[in-house]
Amino acid sequence: MLIRGGENIFPREVEEFLYRHPKVQGVQVFGVPDQKYGEEVCAWVQLKPGAMATDQEIRDFCCGQIAQHKNPRHIRFVTEFPLTVTGKAQKFIMREQMCAELSITAERTA
Repeated sequence: MLIRGGENIFPREVEEFLYRHPKVQGVQVFGVPDQKYGEEVCAWVQLKPGAMATDQEIRDFCCGQIAQHKNPRHIRFVTEFPLTVTGKAQKFIMREQMCAELSITAERTA
């Protein structure tokens, strides 16, 4: 669970919604630190072979369909997710990589 501005957001709920997009093959949702809200929603999206999409297309898909505070602020398109040997996504690694990319510390700022 991540907390954005006092609102509880369950990543699985956002992931299940994004799986409905016709171009999405896989998705992982997690929180990244934010100065104003404590955490922001971040989605790593794996597209189906041959599909092309933009982050704005994903945001437009979410607009009006799920609550505004659940819309991913940061979207990154990837070809694969970091996985454990048993195949579970390592969200802590994704979070660290996004923090480095966004030049923020991996600690909660709230």
